[in-house]
Amino acid sequence: MGSLFIHRKGEVTLNDILRKVKSNPRISEVGAIACFIGVVRGVTKNGSPVEGLEIEAYEEKANETMARICEELSQRKGIVDVQIHHNIGSFNVGDELVYVVVAGGHREQVFPVLVEAVERYKKEAELWKKEYTCNGAYWVGDERSDKNGGKKNM
Repeated sequence: MGSLFIHRKGEVTLNDILRKVKSNPRISEVGAIACFIGVVRGVTKNGSPVEGLEIEAYEEKANETMARICEELSQRKGIVDVQIHHNIGSFNVGDELVYVVVAGGHREQVFPVLVEAVERYKKEAELWKKEYTCNGAYWVGDERSDKNGGKKNM
């Protein structure tokens, strides 16, 4: 798994990430591990059925961004490890897209960092999502300017 945070579908599992966290030399300081698993939702924000999803990344930059987020959040009081691992490729409804794991001394410390890690990767990482519906396919994005050649961040 190394220091890569972007993976092809099926290359990494939650168990792989938990093993990595538990191998941290500071594991004896950990009293709580919180996990977030993002999955492909079966409906769009407008309620239309989703047939599939495609995730693309500017892998080099996304790996750098995820590493920076993990490093910054790992500096918080009581936090021992932060891992964000995102899959790319084609996905079906229910497939796992992302794993975010935060380990720290106490649950009160890990939960806020978990939420922040999810919000930050969604805003900062160079990832793009294309939804396939019965009405066609389109890139999902926020309302920021279109600076990514027609693709918008998740």
